[in-house]
Amino acid sequence: MLRRRLELKERSRGTFYRKSAAFLHFHEDPDGLFADLKRAGEFTRFRVSTARERAALLREVAAELARLS
Repeated sequence: MLRRRLELKERSRGTFYRKSAAFLHFHEDPDGLFADLKRAGEFTRFRVSTARERAALLREVAAELARLS
């Protein structure tokens, strides 16, 4: 779903930019899979190990992109 967003460009696998600024990236650690989303100029970490968590992240991404438009 993220790759379909025209506002985002995936510069490397799992690292998305909006215009020329880093916007979202994914990483894994012993506690699971996480995404760092830039909101209001600061990165916020979201756990995205479950389908429900991933859906919540997509809602946050949509809200942030709407706020920036």
